[in-house]
Amino acid sequence: MFIQTESTPNPATLKFLPGKVVMAEGTADFRDADAAEAASPLAARLFAVPGVSGVFFGYDFIAVTVEGAEWQHLKPAVLGAIMEHFMGGDPVLAPAHSHDADAHRETGEEFYDKEDEEIVLTIKELLETRVRPAVAMDGGDITFRGYEDGTVFLNMKGACSGCPSSTATLKHGIQNLLSHFIPEVQHVEQVV
Repeated sequence: MFIQTESTPNPATLKFLPGKVVMAEGTADFRDADAAEAASPLAARLFAVPGVSGVFFGYDFIAVTVEGAEWQHLKPAVLGAIMEHFMGGDPVLAPAHSHDADAHRETGEEFYDKEDEEIVLTIKELLETRVRPAVAMDGGDITFRGYEDGTVFLNMKGACSGCPSSTATLKHGIQNLLSHFIPEVQHVEQVV
């Protein structure tokens, strides 16, 4: 098995491409070992590597974030954990969690005024077709959380969470795109 790696705009995060589908639908974001242990054998294995502080699963990639450690020291251990997992044929998500994977991916409900439903549908369409594919290339994901008084609230996950350039991405990239197509959008804010 050959696993490719790619850097991301977040220096603490590397993107690992195992050459196969990781999550056929949706994404999964783990920020601590306890949540990973309960929901994903692969995430639990990665959190067992000292220094790993975040694991994010996309369609065909795994983004791993480290804290207080150098990638040159951790990369072989992370590669080994991923290879061992896939060679063993274990599931990415624990069977009890695979039917309801969204439970540990999203926090909170969407919020917006029903009068703004047409604007929200346009925002979601633009995020899905123009923003999410680009963000996934960098090892992350972005989801709609809400819209209120001209402000769009988004949740950034994976490599995008905590990335030094995420504010620029939100303010200059996404805000400009949405404002161009939807004049009512004046601001974009990140929520957790």
